[in-house]
Amino acid sequence: MKYSTWIFDLDGTLLDTLRDLAASVNHAMRTNGMPEHSVNHVRHLVGNGIRTLIERAVPQGTSNPQFHKALNDFTQHYRNHYLDTTKPYPGILPLLATLKENGCHVAVVSNKTHTVTKQLCQHFFPTTVDVAIGENEAQGIRKKPAPDTVNQALQLLNASPSTAVYVGDSDVDILTARNAHLPCISVLWGFRSRQFLAQRGATVFASSPEDLLAVAT
Repeated sequence: MKYSTWIFDLDGTLLDTLRDLAASVNHAMRTNGMPEHSVNHVRHLVGNGIRTLIERAVPQGTSNPQFHKALNDFTQHYRNHYLDTTKPYPGILPLLATLKENGCHVAVVSNKTHTVTKQLCQHFFPTTVDVAIGENEAQGIRKKPAPDTVNQALQLLNASPSTAVYVGDSDVDILTARNAHLPCISVLWGFRSRQFLAQRGATVFASSPEDLLAVAT
């Protein structure tokens, strides 16, 4: 294979998490007397971590006096409901199995909390994801698009950047790959359109998990 180390985004790339995220966003909105959002609207709010998601969902963002309560309400609800409807996209499980069969390292880096990222990967990909890293800025590891989580994954895998590729579905992922000096494959089954991604610098696309293998050979 062209790449021996694969670093994946999680939401919108490996897992369809949108409905569970939207349900928790709207729980926080209802609880605090704020307007709810459609699932499709929430699609465009995600990608930069939970705090930014709620900042975008709450009227007036962080200036709203109820912002921190809404953030806490979201966090508590999502912690109990992140597996309600979330599931791997079609073809993802065979893709990861094929990568492992070919001796590849597989990592996940996400702007979800570190705990939830690890729990999701352990639940859905217990034998195929070697390293799972989520948002952990309290420990000095900046969230994406900073390259910190990617660099940490490479270090934990003892892998060279020269044989690694980054796979994601958003503009945040394009920037993350660029900041980590890795090639980027943008997937088209996630939260952003091909036109949106192309306008933000994407050059290599995959319409299905099978396409990813074709790109890698």
